[in-house]
Amino acid sequence: MKRFYTDVTIVNADGGFAIQLDGRPVRTPARALLALPTRALADAVAQEWRAQGETVEPASMPMTGLANAAIDHVSANKADFAAGVARYAQSDLLCYRADGPDTLVARQAAAWDPLLDWARTRYDVAFAVTQGIIPVPQPDETLARLEAAVLAIDPFTLTGLSTLVTLSGSLVCGLALVEGGQDRDRIWQAAEIDEAWQIEQWGEDAEATARSAARTADFATAATFCALARV
Repeated sequence: MKRFYTDVTIVNADGGFAIQLDGRPVRTPARALLALPTRALADAVAQEWRAQGETVEPASMPMTGLANAAIDHVSANKADFAAGVARYAQSDLLCYRADGPDTLVARQAAAWDPLLDWARTRYDVAFAVTQGIIPVPQPDETLARLEAAVLAIDPFTLTGLSTLVTLSGSLVCGLALVEGGQDRDRIWQAAEIDEAWQIEQWGEDAEATARSAARTADFATAATFCALARV
């Protein structure tokens, strides 16, 4: 749509920070007030609105999109949403290892074992780790404790966490980034070990390169969103 505003400002509202366009509040697609929990996140969302040209392009406003989702969908149905995110623990990427070649097995162990060790210590849980893709059940207590950890996360951070977990295929990776303060690039590299291995063996075409770049950018955006939601 055509840009219809000049000034973008941030005001205090509902215990948070709301975005206004020429003095009028921005609302979500469900018509709720677009109010952010921290000033840092509000600044990031406001900057997306300021950066628009003659037309407003929602695709170029990922922080706004995540904030809308947090307000319209996650906050209104947090328990069910958290349960959906937590279900990734049932088939977490880090628990399914290659059975060869030795180089790939070693790479997975070097990157994934420390992440599982972190989760074991943080949540007092155990993991069943296997080779291959045949499903292996995780202990019920592990699933329950990880679900409780996800449910305890605020709606905005939970929204970003959902993207991190979906892209990486690993609840542990998402939690290590959001709750463990671990390095974003290291986490993403760990999640992409299998893909990187395939590229080394067979090469990469332009379509795959573009898809990888988009996934990497989306992961970085979600990680930043989570960090700003907690500043």
